[in-house]
Amino acid sequence: MATKKSSAEGATVTVEQTGSPLRRPADQRATLVGLGLNKMHRRRTLEDTPAVRGMIAKVGHLVTVVESD
Repeated sequence: MATKKSSAEGATVTVEQTGSPLRRPADQRATLVGLGLNKMHRRRTLEDTPAVRGMIAKVGHLVTVVESD
């Protein structure tokens, strides 16, 4: 599910927003902003930490984990 890098660089995960935050609860919109996403089809590469994983799980229906090139 995650794009992992070598341990020297630290593990990262790339997420893309695929769902609209319109008509969603405020806490889900705030979670998207916390991930650095606020518009459709934006991508962010984030550190792979338990906190980030929890945020991705909370808005899993609005984001997709993508493979990096």
